[in-house]
Amino acid sequence: MKIATVRVDGGTRAVRIDGDEAVDLGYDDVGALLASGGAGSAGGAAGIGGVIAGGAAGAEPRRWPVADLEWERLILAPSKVLCVGLNYRGHIAEMGREFPNYPTLFMKFTDALTGANDDIAHPQEVEELDWEAELVVVIGKDVRRASTAEAEDAIAGFTVLNDVSARDWQHRTLQWLQGKNWDSSTPVGPLMVTPDEVGGVRPALRITTTVDGEVMQDSTTGDLLFDPVELVQYASTIIRLRPGDMIATGTPAGVGAGMTPPRFLKPGQTVACAIEGIGTTRNRIV
Repeated sequence: MKIATVRVDGGTRAVRIDGDEAVDLGYDDVGALLASGGAGSAGGAAGIGGVIAGGAAGAEPRRWPVADLEWERLILAPSKVLCVGLNYRGHIAEMGREFPNYPTLFMKFTDALTGANDDIAHPQEVEELDWEAELVVVIGKDVRRASTAEAEDAIAGFTVLNDVSARDWQHRTLQWLQGKNWDSSTPVGPLMVTPDEVGGVRPALRITTTVDGEVMQDSTTGDLLFDPVELVQYASTIIRLRPGDMIATGTPAGVGAGMTPPRFLKPGQTVACAIEGIGTTRNRIV
């Protein structure tokens, strides 16, 4: 199943993608849908499907042509967006780091998120704006200190995120937060795809980034050091994960900061991050 949050009639709606149509699911966003009980993984399609069926009783739902949709960020107000640094073997190697023993976690604020196709303003204070294609785990159930089975069941689906990073600000200190949270800088979406669509909760999918059509990143999510299930287990040991929370799992090799010489985004360029079977964020830098 593929679902999304779209902008319609001056507001937002959660929709199911049904061929070339989007079907209204009766909620303002995917976060509200998940909070209502549409959860689970292997799992995920059946759980969300049950909520859709329950909410669809009565009037025929509205439908819109997919070609006319404007994508909103997938989850409007997640209680938390956890991000993982240095989690692809190839990226760790290009940055000259050793493999970590534990996931490297940092936070992203809701105000840093934006729609999958929205323009991204190049901050006037930033000189080194970089791209980072990432597979994102979307949580569908409350979970704390998850077992392997509980972690698998808590994964409602996956989406795409570009962790646009201000490298010069990121490396001002040992903490990365100030390089990762510029306002409206992080596109996420457009779709959440349930695990059954992509081979389960540990998918091995092609992940790419292009800038003006030139390939910068080209890898597979199978190169992850800590996989989605391990990340849910680890994060839920620290803090309760709730429906609509997201875990951005890290980026593969090919970031601008790792090139010789380094390359960074400039106004007028278009950056696209794609994951096989899930979707693409495509954003113009302005």
